[in-house]
Amino acid sequence: MEEMRLQKFLSEQGILSRRAAEEEIKKGKVKVNGAPAELGTKIDPATDVVEYKGKRIGGAVRKVYLMLNKPVGYVTTMSDEKGRPCVAELVENVGTRVYPIGRLDLESEGLLLFTNDGELANRLMHPKYHKPKVYHVKIRGEVEAEKIAALGKPMNIDGYVTKPAGISVVTRKPEFTVLAMELFEGRNRQIRKMCEQLSLHIITLKRISIGEVKLGNLAIGEWRHLTRAQVESLKK
Repeated sequence: MEEMRLQKFLSEQGILSRRAAEEEIKKGKVKVNGAPAELGTKIDPATDVVEYKGKRIGGAVRKVYLMLNKPVGYVTTMSDEKGRPCVAELVENVGTRVYPIGRLDLESEGLLLFTNDGELANRLMHPKYHKPKVYHVKIRGEVEAEKIAALGKPMNIDGYVTKPAGISVVTRKPEFTVLAMELFEGRNRQIRKMCEQLSLHIITLKRISIGEVKLGNLAIGEWRHLTRAQVESLKK
């Protein structure tokens, strides 16, 4: 087996994220063959003995891929210094440690992917391999056709010009309008900033698909494993 960086090994074993692993290595909490490891250490998983907090880490780990219907009010982190509810609490019963791929902000809900496959997670978060994402956005009032058209065009947000977005009307009533918005990039709070620029007030924001993976009828706060076909579609 080829050598790999220690933090990558710990991430793939589902023990720590790469960033967290780097911090633990710096603190001397990870040992390789009985000696404290240093940042940059490479190991051969087939022959080297890795220990974290006195426990040996290793062996084949089953790769896990799942979707969560994230509720509003949860932060997309594994722990939060402010004591807010974290998405990690909703996947505690998976049976192995998994991490979210990407994020949804506190006020948003819907499809969030998790895995312990560090390689796939890093690939999906790389701009080159970005999967289109569809959101249902409920906006106060009846949105004018000109503003709907403007949402689909490139917009200058925080000094960055966005890519054109796919926009279609799901529901239009005097009290509210629901738009389906398809984004082809992953800018922080992009939809909220786009709507803010056009003085549109968002009532709810829900992600319903990532690439070919659709949320479907999964209940809020619940998770389920992805099908093999869904995993393969993400790896394409």
